[in-house]
Amino acid sequence: MTRNELVEYISEKYHVDGDHPWSDEPQYTVFRHTANKKWFALIMEIPKNRLGLKEEGNIDIVNVKCDTLMIGSFRGERGFYPAYHMSKTNWITIALDGSADDEKIRLLLDMSYDMTAPKTRKRKV
Repeated sequence: MTRNELVEYISEKYHVDGDHPWSDEPQYTVFRHTANKKWFALIMEIPKNRLGLKEEGNIDIVNVKCDTLMIGSFRGERGFYPAYHMSKTNWITIALDGSADDEKIRLLLDMSYDMTAPKTRKRKV
């Protein structure tokens, strides 16, 4: 999955547009819930060596929130890395270069969206 494909998926499924909170990093795009403003995805372009890759150049990535019990199993798969520049306990980085399985990207994005959604409160009767 590419950056553009992911942005399109987020737009169609969650009806949100990304914002660019850092003027010095216009290629960084944050996707957040409209109700509570919590992030569920952060797309960035970073140097490949920041992920431990030996290749030169940059790579598009997305950080998503993930169940802590699942992070370890995903990190062992191609295209998945410890979270770049975020909590490695609660977030995972996914390469957007075709190396990670598209269905797993969608699964993790959906999980991140659900984990960061506003909590519903039960009314007392």
